[in-house]
Amino acid sequence: MITLDSTASATPIDSIDPTEQREPTAAELAAIDYEWPLIEAELAVVDAEIEIIRATHGPTELDWRRLRRARHRVLRQAAALAQTGTVPTVGRAA
Repeated sequence: MITLDSTASATPIDSIDPTEQREPTAAELAAIDYEWPLIEAELAVVDAEIEIIRATHGPTELDWRRLRRARHRVLRQAAALAQTGTVPTVGRAA
């Protein structure tokens, strides 16, 4: 069962136009920038997995090591984000 938390948008799904072109807000860009180290680490995992899948003669020990290191990097980045708390806000008055 899917439930909405209290932070969910009050805008009904039917009223959102997926073809509407808009630029990301400063807060959205700040959130992406804040989470970028984790996103980059997750992309490294995907790259390593692709190399393992595409290995013509089977993955080598180096391929597996690359995947392990990428996964550990994801864990480190996720832990670092968890320690820092919430995403910084942009444009709020003090």
